[in-house]
Amino acid sequence: MDSRDNTAPPGLSIHQDLVWGFALTATACLAAAWFWQLTPAAPAIAVGLFAFIGWCVFRHWPADQDFNPANRATLARSSLVVTLVASAPFIGHLTKGHLDAQLWTYAIVALTALLMDGVDGALARANRCQSRFGARFDMELDAALILGLCIAVMTLDKAGAWVLCLGLMRYAFISGSTIWHWLKHPLPDSFRRKTVCVWQLVTLMVALLPPVSPAFAGTTLATALALLAWSFGLDIRWLHRRRFSHD
Repeated sequence: MDSRDNTAPPGLSIHQDLVWGFALTATACLAAAWFWQLTPAAPAIAVGLFAFIGWCVFRHWPADQDFNPANRATLARSSLVVTLVASAPFIGHLTKGHLDAQLWTYAIVALTALLMDGVDGALARANRCQSRFGARFDMELDAALILGLCIAVMTLDKAGAWVLCLGLMRYAFISGSTIWHWLKHPLPDSFRRKTVCVWQLVTLMVALLPPVSPAFAGTTLATALALLAWSFGLDIRWLHRRRFSHD
């Protein structure tokens, strides 16, 4: 990831940013574990996920550059995403007497994480600190959130294991790029790609809601999977046709 940025002199060091990011994540996950009465495994998963995020940030962001407001907003959003992903495997075992309220809360937190997706972009434009690093950071959080919601939907028996394909398809694409290197070449911006991503998230969040039946959830999620496969197919074809143009 390219971390070249037009930034002001550092205010906080990257270590300090990661410390407050970890504190925020720990607070959010502990609050979720208490409210949703999760097992201790959920906070443990959250610690592992944030440790991986912190390692990636530390590895790809120069220590002598300010992390900038946009990346800090993305780091703050990661606390919600990590909490949702870490809680997803246990969401089907929530306290039965309060299941509806807990699921509504889970969906609201997911919606908040989705809405926060636009904050970092607005801050990057306002502060002129757009970077490939920031775009990649934001995209990886979106991918993690989608996979976490897929796990939650499956755990709630709103869809079968096939729903995980929604979250794993991008990771399969990345794995394929280690064999076919032309898949690593940059893609142009695409409104179609962004629309399909938003549709994935919306259908997954709707599927979580207590009033939504498994039949309705399965139909909308199958449509989302078909659209995602179509979108990836178009991108792969575009890259394949230009596989030698980058040599």
